[in-house]
Amino acid sequence: MFENILSHIGKCITLTDEERKIFTGFLEPRTVKKKTFLLRQGEVCQFEGYIEKGCARIYYVDLNGHEVILSFATEDWWLGDIASFNEQKPTRFFIETLEDTDMYILTPQTKEQLLARVPKFERVFRILVQRNLSVTQNRLINNMAMPASERYLEFIRTYPSVPLRVAQYHIASYLGVTPEFVSTIRKRLAAK
Repeated sequence: MFENILSHIGKCITLTDEERKIFTGFLEPRTVKKKTFLLRQGEVCQFEGYIEKGCARIYYVDLNGHEVILSFATEDWWLGDIASFNEQKPTRFFIETLEDTDMYILTPQTKEQLLARVPKFERVFRILVQRNLSVTQNRLINNMAMPASERYLEFIRTYPSVPLRVAQYHIASYLGVTPEFVSTIRKRLAAK
């Protein structure tokens, strides 16, 4: 049942059988239907979730009322709002499932208990935060420095399965372009 998440954690640390048991004991399995909001703007994030199966998006609504997708989360990705979760302050984001999604959840309380019982998990969460920061920095630089067609190619490298799983307007929102532009890019690439 916990094979994928244990494999994921095993890339960062080695766990004893007892530590595996402690870790999985803190995980709350959750199955969420497509189009379910896991978090809404103004709420406090009460979870960090590992996606076993499914797809979700993190987005905000800009001053013009447009949804701006910051990231997608698919299998083997973690999901949540780090700042809201850690500081227990209201979020600016929405998190919505785009497919039926199976996840494992840690709450602020269970995460703290896990860290107290198995301190080596500090390394796991440090690595996750570093990866998140790296992805965020690359996305910021790409949005400022790359033309839209190159951003689309980078999107495909970052999220290879997502273009087959989400609506074109979601991809456009992530890239900061119109759905028509995404269609044009796809046609151009298909012709090559």
